Amino acid sequence: MTDFTELVDLASERLGGAAVAANDEFFAAKENLVKVEKPVFLEHEYTDRGKWMDGWETRRRREPGHDWCIVRLGLPGVIRGVSVDTAFFKGNFPEACSLDAGDGPEGPWVEILPMSELLGDSENLFSVADGRRFTHVKLHIYPDGGVARLRVYGTVTPDPEKLSREKEVDLAGLENGGLVLAASDMFFGTTHNLILPGPPRGMHDGWETRRRRGPGHDWAILRLGVPGRVRRVEVDTSWFKGNAPGRCSLEVLEDVDGDPLSSDARWREILQETPLSPDAVHVFEAEVRPSATATHARFHIYPDGGVARLRLFGPVEKSPYVAGTGPAGLHPPRT
Repeated sequence: MTDFTELVDLASERLGGAAVAANDEFFAAKENLVKVEKPVFLEHEYTDRGKWMDGWETRRRREPGHDWCIVRLGLPGVIRGVSVDTAFFKGNFPEACSLDAGDGPEGPWVEILPMSELLGDSENLFSVADGRRFTHVKLHIYPDGGVARLRVYGTVTPDPEKLSREKEVDLAGLENGGLVLAASDMFFGTTHNLILPGPPRGMHDGWETRRRRGPGHDWAILRLGVPGRVRRVEVDTSWFKGNAPGRCSLEVLEDVDGDPLSSDARWREILQETPLSPDAVHVFEAEVRPSATATHARFHIYPDGGVARLRLFGPVEKSPYVAGTGPAGLHPPRT
């Protein structure tokens, strides 16, 4: 992935992210920063403190200093980039911002984005070059003003030692470091929805492809959060009633050095083409062929349609990859 915005928003309230502290939120609440939905503007909406705004907005500062807000990430991870979205803040946006990151709400804080200029009513994107694992970020705005959304894009990095002690985990689960690397199509819904924790909340909360009018079928390639042996597959088509796929199949990549995006990758089918029903949770265990330790999976749907969740359960390899090496890309917790 060359565009960090294709990664997961670690700060999203959908994953448990929350704005936990701010020095000021006079005009608009800090909780708006981590909303999943895009910001909106209601022209005639006012509160007893002023114009209603869909974001975090502080009062006009009349003394030295600047404002700040601390956000707890929903899942710990390595931050690759951030979006400081000032949508609809035109005459009241901050002049600049900076971002610190840490392992707790009290720090110690590490600056991962130096003071940078902001544009009003714009999505301000900044890349981050720091490979450490963080659990919190602290957004500084200079000197005051409003920010609609803070998106913290990166890769989830769970504790590999804790995972290795589990008898069975969802090897592809986002919370366990899983990542969707590529897909044939994601016209109606992002592929990351496939591996979100928790049940789907609606048809919008899954992966859905456009209607296929020619030959072929759709697919998605996943990097497993930790290498393991897939023993049980769950395919959830909840909410997809007139647009569920007719069938699915699953392959895994057992070659540690193999490139899952290469045409030479040696995929091994462990679930042959199998019928699917609309709006149902399918559990395949007896149908799953035994596999060696897998690092990636390729999920096929025939010919197109929507899938809410894909779960790949199995035991974790006894010696999971650490320090970002190998296909799993795990990073141990900071000490």
